[in-house]
Amino acid sequence: MNPPAKRLRVAMALGAIYLIWGTTYLAVVIMLRTIPPFAGSAMRYTFGGTLLLLWLLLFRRQAFAGLPWRRLLVAGVLLVAGGNGFAVWAQQGVPSGIAALLISSVPVFVMLLNWLFFARRAPEPRALIGILIGMCGVAVIVTHLHTPAGAVRMPYVLALLGAMLCWSSGTLVSRGTIAATQVSAATCVQMLVGATLLSSIALLHGDWRALFAAQVTLGSWLALAYLTVFGSIVALSCFLWLLTQVSAQKATTYALVNPLVALLLGSFLLGEKITANVALAVLLILVGVSLVLFQGKPRT
Repeated sequence: MNPPAKRLRVAMALGAIYLIWGTTYLAVVIMLRTIPPFAGSAMRYTFGGTLLLLWLLLFRRQAFAGLPWRRLLVAGVLLVAGGNGFAVWAQQGVPSGIAALLISSVPVFVMLLNWLFFARRAPEPRALIGILIGMCGVAVIVTHLHTPAGAVRMPYVLALLGAMLCWSSGTLVSRGTIAATQVSAATCVQMLVGATLLSSIALLHGDWRALFAAQVTLGSWLALAYLTVFGSIVALSCFLWLLTQVSAQKATTYALVNPLVALLLGSFLLGEKITANVALAVLLILVGVSLVLFQGKPRT
């Protein structure tokens, strides 16, 4: 691929995850109006993974050869079932903008987990400062349990923090495991693994018994379709492809854009007011994440 074409594709992929993942929080709110959380997540990834599987079996069956199956299975559990499934469940009690703002601190969690359990190498001083600032922003949100949208119950906040830990761990597990030609196959495997676990959780949680197709609104079906096609197939594939083309720091800049998109949409369309505490948390988390993402060259 020549440099101008690569730059264009990278810019398009970044633009896709900036916009799509920023709007998925609103789509989840609409889906949850008439579809239970784990059932909705299970259907999302079952439909998306099956569509990808059919396409790959018809046109690119060789893409499955040489996949790091064990790591993809673990990543599917962590990223799809843990990271996304519990984040969706948490949005029943956490406003969409707040959820996006908390999740934007994932790069801080990745840095911490990589330091403590994976690379076991201390970050540079600038990144450490960013971690501290970002965690202060998270603390402001976690301790601010009442918003104009209503009381934020602690179980939902804890579920969201657990989802962030799962997504961060899954990112580290899956990092550097696939080539660009394997992105679609890896995305398919991770979605189907996550969908299987989410279906089981939905059964235990009672979501399937609470789901009545005749009572699901058109808006919820459309939101589910948007999450399936754009939030899962398109955006996740773009993100995994970006990890094979640019640095992880550049690929994860979505963490700076998504909460701003979600906060604005939540404010304009859902009436989620942006309070002084939320504004302070925005400032702290975005400054902290910026310091973590935009570092100099790593030490050798």
